Amino acid sequence: MIAEPGGNTVAPDGHLRASHADREQVIGTLKVAFVQGRLNADELDARVDQVFAARTYAELAEVTADIPAGLTRTRPPRDPWRATKVAWGIVYALIVPGLVTVAALPGGPGPITAGEVAVYFVVICVFFWLLGLFVMAAARRAKRLAGQPPRSAPGADR
Repeated sequence: MIAEPGGNTVAPDGHLRASHADREQVIGTLKVAFVQGRLNADELDARVDQVFAARTYAELAEVTADIPAGLTRTRPPRDPWRATKVAWGIVYALIVPGLVTVAALPGGPGPITAGEVAVYFVVICVFFWLLGLFVMAAARRAKRLAGQPPRSAPGADR
């Protein structure tokens, strides 16, 4: 499929040369068909060889002609911010409290025991977690007052 300037996609002419990205897309379709049980391992290998040998869109179309198009669509890519959100959650929940614990330790006359460090760390973690809950609740309240429904937990609509 080729994207036109208006955002529409059209099937290219069969005699046009296919790109590497087109071949990768067909291989992705073949992999999905294999996972769904529509192809066995030998068929998959043979068809992948055909994909690499194909030069035109018509030759690529022949490789997947007997596979239903709607059933082999790959899933959309994951939200790229998801990993970033998880990373920031770890930073907020563990690393920042650990750094604050180290900075807040008293420098008294005697050595500090591991038990004292653990108590400081737990108290600071609880403080950060409570602060995070307060911020989330305030954001939900602000959304509700602005007329937006609050975001539900994944799977809650089932």
